[in-house]
Amino acid sequence: MESPAGPVPAPPPGASSRLWRLCSLVMALFLALAGAVQVNDPDPGLWIVAYAVPAALTLVVSLNPPIADNIVWRSLSDLHLAACVGGSAILGYSLLVNAQKNILHEEEGRELSGLVIITVWMSLCRSSAKKPLGGVHLAVAVFLSLSPFIMWLYIYVNSEMRASWPSHCKTFV
Repeated sequence: MESPAGPVPAPPPGASSRLWRLCSLVMALFLALAGAVQVNDPDPGLWIVAYAVPAALTLVVSLNPPIADNIVWRSLSDLHLAACVGGSAILGYSLLVNAQKNILHEEEGRELSGLVIITVWMSLCRSSAKKPLGGVHLAVAVFLSLSPFIMWLYIYVNSEMRASWPSHCKTFV
């Protein structure tokens, strides 16, 4: 590739692999934290499992990326993805019919957002098994691994948003 200043050097061959592993580690941390804050939710068992399964699968991918091609890993991932897609459809319909305000102010909207993040992330993990992620896939991985922390920071500083939350959302963090 040429730029006005001359050829643009390609990144080192292992750079995208290291970035993918770092993103996976960050997402494993996020998913584990997301599961941990569910302890005071009205239905904690469901949501702890919803976040803990992809947290564990993602941690394994961050330590050993080729594991995503293993039949056991793929089976667990596919089963969890199917459950997340089904849950997203149910929550999406519920929001469509019942939403009163911004979806992040609705319990179902926050739950749907979590399921969408899980679904996209696990799909990226699954596709990384065939070939290392690069280009658009890697950019999505970087964006996705940073966005939950940016959203949490935004919510933390936005007291108006937190004020409308149910009590179980205000008491953990």
